[in-house]
Amino acid sequence: MSLYTAREIMDIIPHRYPFLLIDTIEELEPGVRALGKKCVSVNEPYFQGHFPGNPVMPGVLILEALAQVGAVAFLSLPEWKGRTAYFAGIDRAKFRKKVIPGDELLLETTIIRVKGPMGVGRAVASVGGRKVAEAELTFAVG
Repeated sequence: MSLYTAREIMDIIPHRYPFLLIDTIEELEPGVRALGKKCVSVNEPYFQGHFPGNPVMPGVLILEALAQVGAVAFLSLPEWKGRTAYFAGIDRAKFRKKVIPGDELLLETTIIRVKGPMGVGRAVASVGGRKVAEAELTFAVG
């Protein structure tokens, strides 16, 4: 059973359809880490153009999904409740495998550094136990 459903995730972060890219939060240590899940469906709007006849989830959207999981982890702390975490940087991004319809994308982001309202998360996306993407994501809470 999931810790948070999409409805509960929307109580923490401001993202909504079609830009809420996580379905559930499976594990959460507020301010430390979160593990989310995205069930990739052929009905995702971006598959209409990326790529017709060969649907592949855009890498930037995998990074966005990882950032949303990190935002849930950080904004779950009482002092940041009701705030928004904004992207401030992406470092060391690597894409290792395509993500396609039918994949269950696991998204784990661990907060590794915080200074005031700024922080960095180490993020890893996997499918079937295989790493598909990773990056360090910098955020600023506004």
